[in-house]
Amino acid sequence: MTIAEQRRAPSGFNLVPPPGWDTIPLRQGTDEAMDHIIRKAVAQLPVGFPKDDIPQARMKLAKELKKVVRRARSKGGLTLYLPTERLNGIALPVSIVASEPIEIPSVRPGSGPESVLLALASVTPGAETQELDQTACLRSEREVPASASQGVEVAHRRVEYFVPVPDSTPDKYLSFSFSALIAPDSDPAFTDALVELFDAVMGTFRWSYA
Repeated sequence: MTIAEQRRAPSGFNLVPPPGWDTIPLRQGTDEAMDHIIRKAVAQLPVGFPKDDIPQARMKLAKELKKVVRRARSKGGLTLYLPTERLNGIALPVSIVASEPIEIPSVRPGSGPESVLLALASVTPGAETQELDQTACLRSEREVPASASQGVEVAHRRVEYFVPVPDSTPDKYLSFSFSALIAPDSDPAFTDALVELFDAVMGTFRWSYA
């Protein structure tokens, strides 16, 4: 990073998802990205899959994708990352959402990045400070139980990175949220491995400058 870059806010960020994942932009090009994923999924259907069932499978996947996209957008989502290929025959029940937070809980806007991170660390379970591309950030991890009253259909492990945008005026922030669904009979070690995968992905994070 040059001295000039250090003195101005980045125009965006780069994140490298694992092989077999697809990216869905949530501001522009969303429909095209979903169509690409659906076409690829149909092409990967096993040999012998009934042709008459393909339209129904296509509609089911489209419905699921739209649901995930709506949920991500409702939280200020910028980009959605999803695994679209099986890993050793296993469909990974995970997702990553990059967002501009709609709310910063318990912190008054304009307090400054350092104050915001300290305040969030004091009220966020499992939070710890880290660094991404020379920027201090906050990482938190927790188990979210299924709760019909709160709209949580399936228990999941949630890991979040909260990142101030350097030199932004007014102060801006990004969040990267990872969710791994937890089946009743799932092995906790498998979920731990998925979390390690997300942390490795976040290790690829870099600011970009126009």
